[in-house]
Amino acid sequence: MFSKSKINEPGPKAAEGGQPVPETAGKPASPAPAPAYGGGAPKAKPPASVLSADLHIKGNIKTTGDVQIEGQIDGDIRAHLLTVGENATVKGELVADDVVINGRIIGRVRGLKVRLTSSARVEGDIIHKTIAIESGAHFEGSVQRQEDPLSTSGAQKTLPKPTPSEAAE
Repeated sequence: MFSKSKINEPGPKAAEGGQPVPETAGKPASPAPAPAYGGGAPKAKPPASVLSADLHIKGNIKTTGDVQIEGQIDGDIRAHLLTVGENATVKGELVADDVVINGRIIGRVRGLKVRLTSSARVEGDIIHKTIAIESGAHFEGSVQRQEDPLSTSGAQKTLPKPTPSEAAE
C-alpha cells in the first residue's frame, strides 16, 4: 500500500518509465516578454482611434490604423479605414483604403473603396477604385475612377494650365 518513493525528495523527478523530468515540468510557464514594437508574432488588430465630438483639431493626421472622426478636423487625414461620423466636419483631403462618410467633407477624397451614406455631405472631388453613394447623400464635385487612387502621382493627373502666350494663340 505505501512504498518508499522519491516523489517528495529534492532533485530531478522521475517520470513514468524512469526517465528524469526537468525541474520546470508541472510548473506554470512564466509569460514570455512582450515583443518589441514591429517584431514578434502578429498581434490582434487594435480598435479604431475615435476622435470625439468635442474635439477640434487643426493639423494633419496620419496613421496606418483605423480612425473614426466625430469632431471637427481642419487638415488632411491619412488612414487605413476612415469613418466620418454623422455630426463630424473635415476640411482637408482624406486618403484611406476604405472611406465611409456619414458627415461633412470639404476637400478631396481618395480611397480604394469610398462610401457616401445618406447623411453624407461632400464638397470636393472623389478619386476612387470603387464607390457607393446612397440615396439622400449630397455631393458637389467630380468623381474619377483610378486603379490606384492612393498614389500621389495618380491624384495629380490634371492637364497643366496654359501660359498666357499659349492662351492667346
